[in-house]
Amino acid sequence: MSRKWTTTAVAVVLVSGGAAAFLLAGGLPETEGNGARASSAATTATADITRQTLIDKERHDGSLGYGDTVGLATRLSGTVTWLPTEGATIKRGKPLYRLDNDKVVLLYGTLPAYRALSPGLDGPDVKQFERNLWALGYRGFTVDDDYTSSTASAVEDWQEDLGLEETGTVDLGRIVYATGAIRVADRSVEIGATAQPGTELLTTTGTGRVATVELEMSDQRLAKKGTKVDVSLPDGKTVTGHIIDVGTTIETAENPAEEDRTTINVTIGFDQAPQGLEEASVGVQFVASQRENVLTVPVNALLALAEGGYGLQIVDGTGSRVVAVETGLFADGRVEITGDGLTEGMKVGVPA
Repeated sequence: MSRKWTTTAVAVVLVSGGAAAFLLAGGLPETEGNGARASSAATTATADITRQTLIDKERHDGSLGYGDTVGLATRLSGTVTWLPTEGATIKRGKPLYRLDNDKVVLLYGTLPAYRALSPGLDGPDVKQFERNLWALGYRGFTVDDDYTSSTASAVEDWQEDLGLEETGTVDLGRIVYATGAIRVADRSVEIGATAQPGTELLTTTGTGRVATVELEMSDQRLAKKGTKVDVSLPDGKTVTGHIIDVGTTIETAENPAEEDRTTINVTIGFDQAPQGLEEASVGVQFVASQRENVLTVPVNALLALAEGGYGLQIVDGTGSRVVAVETGLFADGRVEITGDGLTEGMKVGVPA
């Protein structure tokens, strides 16, 4: 985790340096030009003033997995005769479970199935179903809003391949829609259980691995959708991710005298998912602050001035001089600086 430096902390570190101790104990020498002249003997090393983008990061604990689970309840009645195994991936056209040995099938779409489909109906749910039928290789109809006799004929072929009764109509509950392939997180019932409409049979997740982090509301500035983050894995490797979803959860206090707790739930996706890991604890580095194209020096180059504030010992061919500076962002052992006459490439003294 990148440390956040405070003015007090910096001063404590700096006064241990030789040049800083000289300035604090004896005050500044007489000024000359833009700053005070000081002996170069107080310095044993130099560093360059650089121009760069300075990024301050905060580390928070998270977990690697497949994201939030979603319960899958049936719309039908019957005996559960088959369920997929935990961890199985279900794709379009494949069965999610069997009731009375009849398959309930996964299709892709954003509109939930809400009615039985039969010839004469029209609407966006018909078009969504026909798109799936076409994608599964069934033809002979036009993909549109109308459920025609041609659609029904293709449905009969589909039902025959599934081992279902060839009715040409789609009963409510026979298909389930998801936005893509899903992963079985767990079984909610045992095979042989009796199911009624509303009985949860499975819990599912997406198929892509994600990292999740719970943040306090005070850290809301870190949770910006699309922002890149670094994720540290248990094997020591670091991979790049980006925030794909931000949500909030309100935890109701058990004691009426206490306030409810609101947390921010951050979901992080990967361009290339970590290999060989299913679930694990990870560390996530969020960008807390960023300053572009600024002058920076090592933090230990700062001198605590007797009159307050900070300065730098500018070292050139004729000796050295101390100039006062304003500090900005601290990150990765460097600090943003501004001051009269400071330019990229100047040498500054680094106290021993």
